[in-house]
Amino acid sequence: MNLADAKIAQLLIPVDDFDRGVAFYRDVLGIPFLFAAPPQMAFFNCGGVRLLVGVMPAGQEAQRGSAIYFQIADIHAVFSSLQDQGVVFKAQPHLVHRTPQSELWLAEFTDPDGNQLALMSEMASGGT
Repeated sequence: MNLADAKIAQLLIPVDDFDRGVAFYRDVLGIPFLFAAPPQMAFFNCGGVRLLVGVMPAGQEAQRGSAIYFQIADIHAVFSSLQDQGVVFKAQPHLVHRTPQSELWLAEFTDPDGNQLALMSEMASGGT
C-alpha cells in the first residue's frame, strides 16, 4: 500500500492572528469560506482542496515551509486585482518556463504571517 491513488484533501496554513488570517484568505484573496471553529480554525474551499487557516495551539511552533501555488487563468488580471487590495508581490508576473505549446508564469507573495504563496498561470505560447 502507498499513496499512489491519494489526493490532497486539506492543507494547513498557520497564522498568528485568527481574524486577520480569515480576512486575508476570505476578503483579500476571495477564496470561498466554508466554516469556522474559532478561535483556532477556519476552513476554505480552493478548487476542491480544503484550506485550514489556523492558529497553532499554545507551545506549538508554526511550521512554514511549503509554498502554495494558486493556479489561475489570467495571472495579470488577478495580480492587478490583488495588488489593488494591498497584496505586496515579490515581482511582477514573470515567465519561468516555455515550451512550443505553452508558457508558465508565476508571481510570488506572502500572506500577513509570512506564508509563501504564488499565482501560477499556464497559457498558450505567445499568450502574454
